[in-house]
Amino acid sequence: MARFALFAAGAATALVAGLVAIAPTASAAGESAAFSQDSSWGSGYQGKFTISAGSTALTGWKLEFDLAGATLGSYWDATATSSGNHHTFTNREYNGNVSAGASTSFGFLVSGSALPTNCKLNGVPCGGGGGGTTTTTTTTTGPTTTTTSDVPPTPGSARVAPYIDITMPTPSLVDVANATGQKHFTLAFALGSSAGCDPAWGGTVPLNDSRIVNDTRALKAAGGSVIVATGGAMGPYLEHVCSSVDALYNAYVKVLDAVGSNSIDVDVEATIPQATVNAALKKLQDARGTTVSYTMRIQGQDYGMDPYSVDVLKDAAAKGVNVLVNPMLMNFGYTGNWGDAMVNAANATLGQMRAIWPSKSDAQLKALLGLTPMIGRNDTGPTTTQADARKVLDYAKANHVGRIAFWSAGRDNGSCPGGGVSPTCSGISQANWEFTNMFKTYTG
Repeated sequence: MARFALFAAGAATALVAGLVAIAPTASAAGESAAFSQDSSWGSGYQGKFTISAGSTALTGWKLEFDLAGATLGSYWDATATSSGNHHTFTNREYNGNVSAGASTSFGFLVSGSALPTNCKLNGVPCGGGGGGTTTTTTTTTGPTTTTTSDVPPTPGSARVAPYIDITMPTPSLVDVANATGQKHFTLAFALGSSAGCDPAWGGTVPLNDSRIVNDTRALKAAGGSVIVATGGAMGPYLEHVCSSVDALYNAYVKVLDAVGSNSIDVDVEATIPQATVNAALKKLQDARGTTVSYTMRIQGQDYGMDPYSVDVLKDAAAKGVNVLVNPMLMNFGYTGNWGDAMVNAANATLGQMRAIWPSKSDAQLKALLGLTPMIGRNDTGPTTTQADARKVLDYAKANHVGRIAFWSAGRDNGSCPGGGVSPTCSGISQANWEFTNMFKTYTG
């Protein structure tokens, strides 16, 4: 959404995973560590160490182990150095201080079946493997390279969730729902405020604004739901002003709770600290089962997403974040028919997703694909007509994609035909709510 903004909602139900648990051994100082295998597949697994402080607080930690006959891959929530088969992990800046009785964890991927041995936490045996400890194993079913699931990434039964600029007083969510029957929306945008890492709508409207809170409550009472979108074309991004995983996680929780949502969309139209963002999203999913989507820029109709967007998704996959991938079908260069160009861009995005999640079937990947055009006049030249929108809808129906959205509900009227790009009208001849009524027919 170039200067305007975007959408989606992502997958969040955790994969039923096998578990390998190794009993922790406390050190003289009271700290301990335990290894668990969160998921496994034919050629490897995802592992995790949970570090507990015991009766004495930790002000930093170092955990090391041997991994013979297997290769360490991606890792998160720690820094790592390796020397042959010996791997040493140290805390990040946000998880080194562990209060007495509390715990923290870090995760990693392994190629091969060998488990960690000779584990030490701050120089003391930690019970993470070997040393006569016993393990119990429950195997997972089905191959996968991460813990991503294929549960449809949508809140409730929603398959269509148009964006709405919630900072604008009209149209209200309830007004659109009463006029069209569309009851699921994406609220744009939760941003950082003048206080920094303290979310506000559009960066200025308080989260507890009575108009917004009452509107969302009335919508939910009528059977609707909302997705919270962050990022967009304007700043300040929460992802920029919240400088740690915990701070960003807390900001996400605050804005979700303000409108009673458990679905978040991160609209990436600028670079973000992707490792921090994905760690916060992973924590959000682990703690709350939150559905997550990434809305991404399109570089070209045949290329798909820009390389930076692909890198963000690769990091999300490595960290086990379950995501719906929502390409912005707008504001990119094209030749020929615009409706065909949007479909081509969706197919190109699907090809990129195959490379990120190579073990998933086409049907599984399509269920993790969102589609978000900008109705009417786009702000870099293209115009999405009703005929173009039908091509997107037909593609969604033929491929059973995870979600359709559009920018935006507030523009879904014909009050300025032939005009320029406007946040309050589409700029083309159309009936009121014509695009909403068209897309709302999509059921998956």
